[in-house]
Amino acid sequence: MKILVAETISEKGIEVLINAGASVDVNTKLSREQLLGIIGDYDAIIVRSVTKVNEEFYQKATKLKVVGRAGNGVDNIDMEGATKRGIIVVNTPESNVVSAAEHTIGLLLASCRNIPQAHARLQERVWDRSNLKGVELLNKTVGIVGLGRIGSLVATRLKAFGMNVIAYDPYISDARFKKFGVEKREKLEDLIKESDFITVHTPKTEETMGMIGKDQFKIAKKGVRVVNCARGGIIDEQALVEALKEKIVASAGIDVLVDEPNPTSPLLDLSNVVVTPHLGADTVEAQDNVGVTVAQEVISALKGEMVPNAVNLPTIQSRDLEVLKSYLQLGEILGKIYYQLEKEAVEKVEIMYSGEVAGLETSMITLAILKGLFEPVLKERVNYVNASLTAQSRGVIVTESKEAVADNYLTLIKVKIVSPKGNFTISGTVFGKGELRIVELNGYEFDVTPTPYMLMVENIDKPGVVGQIGTLLGVGKVNIATMQLGRNFADNRAMMVLTVDSEVSKETLQFIGSVEGVVKARSVKI
Repeated sequence: MKILVAETISEKGIEVLINAGASVDVNTKLSREQLLGIIGDYDAIIVRSVTKVNEEFYQKATKLKVVGRAGNGVDNIDMEGATKRGIIVVNTPESNVVSAAEHTIGLLLASCRNIPQAHARLQERVWDRSNLKGVELLNKTVGIVGLGRIGSLVATRLKAFGMNVIAYDPYISDARFKKFGVEKREKLEDLIKESDFITVHTPKTEETMGMIGKDQFKIAKKGVRVVNCARGGIIDEQALVEALKEKIVASAGIDVLVDEPNPTSPLLDLSNVVVTPHLGADTVEAQDNVGVTVAQEVISALKGEMVPNAVNLPTIQSRDLEVLKSYLQLGEILGKIYYQLEKEAVEKVEIMYSGEVAGLETSMITLAILKGLFEPVLKERVNYVNASLTAQSRGVIVTESKEAVADNYLTLIKVKIVSPKGNFTISGTVFGKGELRIVELNGYEFDVTPTPYMLMVENIDKPGVVGQIGTLLGVGKVNIATMQLGRNFADNRAMMVLTVDSEVSKETLQFIGSVEGVVKARSVKI
């Protein structure tokens, strides 16, 4: 595992990478040209908000498997390009939320009490309180745009100041508003009109860029004060400058700029603005948390493990991941078997979840099945990130269905693969604490624990076939661990699934295939 740390993370994070056995290069002063010149040698890169991980970058990063974003947002990372190439993007959304919330409070207080301006005067040995009169927070209304992780922490802290807290967030449930004792506003305009203070805590998207601009300042209270610790541009900078000059906005606390890290914003020239250089997450505690978390996630991703904070995967909580692990493993195995038994192109994959598994985050299991299905036959990397995209690009229709009860099992996953020449089915279940079983294959019923090497033989159901196959495996020095037999009385057919200790050679397979009554013999490697 060769990892490039292109922007600063804590020493504790570096230690995690090294202790995991990775080869780590820390080089935070690379020019763009230098970065593009060496990135082809690395399996993973760790960045913050400055490095542009875009199409130009991906074309050079031919070995790249993981992009680790030490922080929350991913605006500097081309997600579509990463997903297409099967590159996992991870971030650390929880690691710096307290620091960001506290910095928001700090900027709000500093701007409404003119703390930096007063400090500057005293440093110049001038004792002058003129034009420094501030305002109290008590009984004022603060409007929070975005009641996610950071917004909710800000709400809790500002309620302790005795503020009336309202919020606008169309993507947050009413239950969350009630949980934090926050009044919901259905429209952004309503929040703007009522607020004495406005603070934004939304991600940077097409929808949120410039969401507070000229039109919003026109309807705002005269003397409103604003804070932006989220992303540069969510509050339109030029519109804010004009509102500050016109005294519509009394003061502003800004931690993020559109053109950062270039200090070119017109906001820097105004005396009623407190500006910091993206310090929201810059505390000892947050940086340790961010560094350690992103390092752990990058290592897990490189090892092929599921990562809760993978941005280009369905969101999944750590506790849910523990429950899903066995199903993900089973799903991948069920997918892997098809192309080892059949050679027909896949037109459709129907996945049926029954019983307990139907109540889980099945979208992840579906990705595991698709990963297993396509990985053996495609040269390019197929993983949880691009498995769905791979199916789409090959014209494969994927459907999911769920049933609350599974016949004969507490939980069951059935995969039906439709090809031009017919249907293929395979089913599996999980017993106890992660015991995987294949319980059906093309209508034949089994109870097989999947192993790295298996042999599947379909034959006419008549005496002598099983014995001959056992003899041929012995001659080929292949040891049989278990054997399961499924029968189809209607067609007078049977199928054997044997778990064996080593791979069955092509020569032995040919001998088995020539046994009278054998219809098909395939070696399966998991």
